[in-house]
Amino acid sequence: MPASPGTVPTPPAGAQAVHRALGLLQSFHDNGPDLSASELARRTGLSVSTAHRLARTLVATGFLDQDERTARYRLGPAVAELGQLAFHRRGLHLAAPELDRLARRTGAVADLAIRSGPHAVVLVGGSVRPAGGLGLRRPLHSTALGKVLLAWPAPTDPPLRGPLPACTDRTLTDPAALDAELALTRDRGYALNDGESAPGVRTLAVPVLDRAPVARFALAVRSTPDHLTPETLPRTLAQARTCAAALTVLLLPPEER
Repeated sequence: MPASPGTVPTPPAGAQAVHRALGLLQSFHDNGPDLSASELARRTGLSVSTAHRLARTLVATGFLDQDERTARYRLGPAVAELGQLAFHRRGLHLAAPELDRLARRTGAVADLAIRSGPHAVVLVGGSVRPAGGLGLRRPLHSTALGKVLLAWPAPTDPPLRGPLPACTDRTLTDPAALDAELALTRDRGYALNDGESAPGVRTLAVPVLDRAPVARFALAVRSTPDHLTPETLPRTLAQARTCAAALTVLLLPPEER
């Protein structure tokens, strides 16, 4: 049975409480409404009493807030502070102007994403919703961004496990077919998504590599098949690679820039 959204892998001995607490925080990934202790328990596979006890500890440390009227939980100020620190530490505040420039040049949506477990998560770009500050979160195997992140993985990145769900009738759900697609992605240096994540969407993605090389980020240009055609693809690819080269430097840690 596939794991629920907040479930984390079995931890090493002595780290169970930490992993359970992180699983509770991961339960809020979908940016949905506040969650009760029973909902947290269901999402993490914990008992209600354990979820409640961990949640109260996270409230005491500022990682969760609890509504006094409803007793429901939401992410706390400590998470917001660490998120802002990580955003700036990674140089992501420097990426927005480059992505805006790429979007204007290509007439498409430009996004920058990282890997978060089995998902590609957009952190900066046109897919980030102004109201919530969150971007698209999609299964790795169904997107060009995800294919890039899978094609140039970090040594610590876990392999995809379990079934590969179909988002459309074009999604690659056979692991062997996905492996072949990732090999092609590495050979040509870019990935394509042609209606695999949503109908009528065509996306080109390239890696933002470190010296390893590992794709620390994936850069995508997203449009429609009518706009991103075989004729326009080479020019769009060249522009995406130019942007990725600039981001390779901008997104270095401060001490390496």
